[in-house]
Amino acid sequence: MKGLELAEKFYNEYGKKMLDENFSHIKEYLAVGLVGSGSECFGFDDEISRDHDFGPGFCIFLPDENLVSSKDKFELERAYSNLPQEFNGFKRNNVNPVGGNRHGVIRISEFFRSKTGDENGNILTKDWFFISEQFLLEATNGKIFCDNLGLITEIRENLKYLPEDVRLKKLAGNILVMAQAGQYNYKRCILREETAAAQLAVIEFVNATLKVIFLLNKKYIPYYKWSFHALKELPKMSQFYYELEYLISSSNTEKEAKLKEEIIEKISTSVITELKFQKLTNSTSCNLESHAYSVNDKIDDSEIRNLNIMYAV
Repeated sequence: MKGLELAEKFYNEYGKKMLDENFSHIKEYLAVGLVGSGSECFGFDDEISRDHDFGPGFCIFLPDENLVSSKDKFELERAYSNLPQEFNGFKRNNVNPVGGNRHGVIRISEFFRSKTGDENGNILTKDWFFISEQFLLEATNGKIFCDNLGLITEIRENLKYLPEDVRLKKLAGNILVMAQAGQYNYKRCILREETAAAQLAVIEFVNATLKVIFLLNKKYIPYYKWSFHALKELPKMSQFYYELEYLISSSNTEKEAKLKEEIIEKISTSVITELKFQKLTNSTSCNLESHAYSVNDKIDDSEIRNLNIMYAV
């Protein structure tokens, strides 16, 4: 059973009754779900994930003290701790009273401050460049089982994805990295017989390509160990999973290098095709560098447009 499903079942069987019977006076202000850190919040968990921080549990989200007092928060924490310690064959994790938990009672303001730097998730345009997409994904992942006040749902909706000008700046810079590392430097390193440098160029190309594919899908890219896993689930360009894997897992013999160059060009052509489909480039070149600058020219905000093209990389 996936962790998200386990969490919702645990809430429906025990948590909902606890809130209905003991906290009816503040229930209208509460939200419940499972979001944040942990592979189960992304739906990526498996048997290997269960060796740490896995178990039945959920988050109870509270507004600030003007609506839910510290006393009520303490009572909620105690009631949550007293829920059954085992469910569906899984033991619960202990809740740390000083915070840092993935489950339990959490102030909405504290949660979003930890992910975005602002208690309401309000991010200035310039600040979108400095917040890890992993944190933004943790703020918007998982599932909210109920949201009586509606506040956490509203904030999550506002954080759903990057502003368009920020997306374009990130796209432009990473497309340029694809061009430099893949279409240009890989071949030159191979000609010099510098296979270690060639492999570094490939890794740069693959990292940039992953970012570009997620940006073209308008999806936040997760923590690096989950990026390939998440790639499989994307509607656009997920078919390149195995070719990207091959690029970074193979050697650089003459035969392999030739195949790698073909794969790099195939992926680059597909990116260009998608850029044209989304009307993000006016270039007719087969070289990604030209398209990177064309994407940058599409940015509406002149201040962002005039930043170095690599600013968001």
